[in-house]
Amino acid sequence: MDNLKMIAETAKDFAEKNIRPNIMDWDESQTFPVALFHQLGELGFMGIVIPEEYGGSGLGYQEYVTILDEISQVDPSIGLSVAAHNSLCTNHIYEFGNEEQRRKWLPQLASGKVIGAWGLTEHNTGSDSGGMSTTAVKDGDEWIINGAKNFITHAISGDIAVVMTRTGEKGAKNNSTAFVLEKGMAGFTSGKKENKLGMRASETAELIFDNVRVPDSHRLGEVGSGFKQAMKILDGGRISIAALSLGIARGAYKAALKYAQERHQFGKAISNFQAVNFMLADMATEIDASELLIRRASDLKNAKQKMTREGAMAKLYASEACVRISNNAVQIFGGYGYTKDFPVEKFYRDSKLCTIGEGTSEIQRLVIGRDICD
Repeated sequence: MDNLKMIAETAKDFAEKNIRPNIMDWDESQTFPVALFHQLGELGFMGIVIPEEYGGSGLGYQEYVTILDEISQVDPSIGLSVAAHNSLCTNHIYEFGNEEQRRKWLPQLASGKVIGAWGLTEHNTGSDSGGMSTTAVKDGDEWIINGAKNFITHAISGDIAVVMTRTGEKGAKNNSTAFVLEKGMAGFTSGKKENKLGMRASETAELIFDNVRVPDSHRLGEVGSGFKQAMKILDGGRISIAALSLGIARGAYKAALKYAQERHQFGKAISNFQAVNFMLADMATEIDASELLIRRASDLKNAKQKMTREGAMAKLYASEACVRISNNAVQIFGGYGYTKDFPVEKFYRDSKLCTIGEGTSEIQRLVIGRDICD
């Protein structure tokens, strides 16, 4: 626990010094601050769960959750990018790459000098990833990849991308294969940057593949195993989004509590009015419940035990709770909550993505329901 406190303080101090002064500038201009992620790499926050032998910090999921929580209390969009880099791209290479692939790419990613992206979602395939249109066709010792991915974090600024492709017929079993692509490969480009409601400092854009030739040595795991790999990666990714949601909820709650204690009406702080007091009580309870679900899933992940249901529960509850909490925070601030002079309007905008990204709330319920009835 002392180690967690020390890590929390380190993350908090870094966020206060390097992130807080820039929050609204980055948000308004949709600036993805690449240099900040180099600094995060120096702290060891870009390879958190990667073993030290590959240049990572060798920490577990409890530490990972703590770091995301602290950063997201200040700026959720930075928390989102840290999560995508760590749990999707970097972790995919660690979990499914061979020794040569791990040693080639992980030290670069863990240093933060190289930014990672992960490509699964397409324009016409969100949850139905088995029907993806991006294809990889074998040609000698190479694969030719064609298609596009959308809503990809770090699609423009990323240097390395793990991309899921279809190597079999649409709808067939075991029809997907994962590859590592590097920026600079001929035909590998990025498309337009999405103009988003929230999480605006976390870059989101298309990845485009036009006859990209990729060596077979860049293939992760067996041909046809890509979809199964992606589902295992998303198990851990749900912890990431849950931790991000926890940070948003805590940030919004802290701002609302402080304001409610300082704002006086009819001769007393508005926190003493039952309507506001009950809102704060619900917010605090939901934050604690979210954290308990997340910590349980993290324990299972650290122990390498099955945690599909527990991860989905943590993601579902924490993401839905952070939307409710940030909504109530705006309500407590009243008219001021609707302005950009106070932090809660941004938490409110940022929160919604958590119920959509890395599996919608509806998909989480599907995952939980299937597990319960299995």
